[in-house]
Amino acid sequence: MKLELRGITKRFGSLVANENVSLTVQPGEIHCLLGENGAGKSTLMNVLYGLYQADGGEILLDDKVVRFAGPGDAMKAGIGMVHQHFMLIPVFTVAENVILGHEPTKFGGVLNMAAARAKVREISDQFGFDLDPDAIVGDLPVGVQQRVEIVKALIGNAQVLIFDEPTAVLTPQETDELMAIMKALRERGTAIVFITHKLREVKEVADKITVLRLGKVVGEASPDESANELASMMVGRAVDLEVEKSPAKLGDANFVVSGLSALGHGGTKVLDDVSFEIRQGEILVIAGVQGNGQTELTEAILGLQPKAAGSIKLNGEELLGKHVKQVLDLGVGFVPEDRTEDGLVADFTIAENLILDRADRKPFVRGLNLRLAYLREFAAKLVSQYDVRTQSIETKAGKLSGGNQQKVVLARELSRDLKLFVASQPTRGLDVGSIEFVHEQIVKTRNAGLPVLIVATELDEAVQLGDRIAVMYRGKIVGIVPSTTPREVLGQMMAGISA
Repeated sequence: MKLELRGITKRFGSLVANENVSLTVQPGEIHCLLGENGAGKSTLMNVLYGLYQADGGEILLDDKVVRFAGPGDAMKAGIGMVHQHFMLIPVFTVAENVILGHEPTKFGGVLNMAAARAKVREISDQFGFDLDPDAIVGDLPVGVQQRVEIVKALIGNAQVLIFDEPTAVLTPQETDELMAIMKALRERGTAIVFITHKLREVKEVADKITVLRLGKVVGEASPDESANELASMMVGRAVDLEVEKSPAKLGDANFVVSGLSALGHGGTKVLDDVSFEIRQGEILVIAGVQGNGQTELTEAILGLQPKAAGSIKLNGEELLGKHVKQVLDLGVGFVPEDRTEDGLVADFTIAENLILDRADRKPFVRGLNLRLAYLREFAAKLVSQYDVRTQSIETKAGKLSGGNQQKVVLARELSRDLKLFVASQPTRGLDVGSIEFVHEQIVKTRNAGLPVLIVATELDEAVQLGDRIAVMYRGKIVGIVPSTTPREVLGQMMAGISA
């Protein structure tokens, strides 16, 4: 089935999320929709899938204009969607999840689960999915859950299949398996729209590429284009995708974590005997699929894990048991994984956010009074130094773009007298230009002789940024290896296999 979007426009109040977007996807073609977060990719596909109604333009299937009041209409027309965040019910079986919304019945309107199981097995066998129809979805690995999502789309005979950022939670091996599945679907004539911002994946499977920037189509490209050329189209300027990093000049191992364990909800271990050390002038990257204890590790370091046991020492001083302010005062800089929830106060100005953790001390206060002139001078200097794009230091932090919000967090943390720098997913949700800047600041901090701990779920980022890589799986460190370790080995470690 041929898909065509003509002049699609979608507004949310004064915000134009899509402006006059047009593209065509042929049967048996993988058409990649490439763009940074906020470029309008997912909005466009939600219009196609009937989740949003367009304010202008039209959708055509096999040259006939169609209108969808909701996802049900889109599915009936032969459009399926594999969402970034799985639309599955964890306590249901595979078969029960797959038939939701179009349950097969037999005589008397009785649910025909035998037919449902048979259909799951049929599609599973076609693509080598090896799915058990009676398995509980919540017990399955993430990569297998995604296969359930694909079967769920295919069981409705989808001829156009949308993949929305499908590799966000996959290991490298699971990503490679998904690429193979997409190619198999292409061979059988399915038209595929693949939404992503990962250039390596684009070049791996795309037949055609449409690039969106700020809601508009800025060009089409072939997978033969270089990654740098594609990145330039995405952000509108030349971008260096390689992390510039000289060999590490290592000092003492002054940050040491020993036998660290922590309990989560229900008494389950979220950290299990974690041990590692970081030397001065070294970047250690914690890699792994999100949800394997990385968040709890950084929380334990910052004093946010009350049920943690073991030892965390910085320059010989024990951090475990101290509260957050004490940890920060000892020279720990921290960039949290969710900058809007944990890194900033949205209703505070940029200037106020830049002194959140030291507004009660010199040189920002004299007696009981805040030195406003000094604060303005300090904030203006950091805004310039960290290239925060804003009209004023009095702008509310919540009004900034994601990249500029992250720059404010970085500026605040790196302008303190640090002994350790910890950053959890510091480039999440940023465009490649902002990523380039963040990487430069991290390497600069390492080159200044600090131990640096980074949590990264993007394997390419981990390899480029780290001097060593520690892989976490189910709360344990599977191994600590050089950043030159092959991707295949790192991928196996991310699946729990020791190096």
